[in-house]
Amino acid sequence: MRDAAPLALAAILLTGCGAGAADTDTTSASPAGSGTASGTTGEVTVLAAASLTKPFTALAEAYEAANPGTTIRLSFGSSTTLAQQVAQGADADLLATAGTAALDQLGDVTPTSTTTIARNTLEIATPPDNPGAVASLADLAKEDVDVVLCADSVPCGKAADEVLTRAGVRAHVVSREVDVAATLAKVALGEADAAVVYHSDVVSSQGKVGGVEIPAEQNTTLSYPLASFGDGPAARGFADFVAGPEGLAALGGAGFLAP
Repeated sequence: MRDAAPLALAAILLTGCGAGAADTDTTSASPAGSGTASGTTGEVTVLAAASLTKPFTALAEAYEAANPGTTIRLSFGSSTTLAQQVAQGADADLLATAGTAALDQLGDVTPTSTTTIARNTLEIATPPDNPGAVASLADLAKEDVDVVLCADSVPCGKAADEVLTRAGVRAHVVSREVDVAATLAKVALGEADAAVVYHSDVVSSQGKVGGVEIPAEQNTTLSYPLASFGDGPAARGFADFVAGPEGLAALGGAGFLAP
């Protein structure tokens, strides 16, 4: 299910992942959790927001390399949709969402623990040559600037609507996409002049899109919770790895803010 992650990042994450750490019976993914090999084996199913694709892919590869016999199965998509799938019985050991509101979709399914692993803010993405000459949120209201946003039912869409409302801007929206990956793709392919996406997505695009910062007084910040279900040792080990120093490094390198 995973795209190839940058080998250099995986190599950095593997630094210090030697054997010898004991597997402890914890009930939460503590930021102080060890990133060293735990000696656990088994499969861990992780559902994660589309904006986490690159850092989580690299973290999964690094954890598998340090823990032979452990397989991390990743599935990315809209946070709201993923949470609804868990509520409907989908198999998941861990769920990482953009924003905490998506967890309301879990219904009667209660995580055994939840910890914040990162934060994110919004940014305007444009094609590298910025054909719409977008320099601010106000420019998104121009009729000759085609804007794409995430669907209003998913976190990136709700956050974009909040930011545009706060700025008093009625954007010239030509489409709303299923998640942030699809939204960003429209801009990267030159099918739109601008999109309001996460800062981390602009960073992770590696030059496929340009970025226009949104002033702090108009912007918003989302927390990224990691919810755990059950207490299997392999799942606990990967949750600790994501919430620990290696996870912070990968997420920070991908443009996320510290939790």
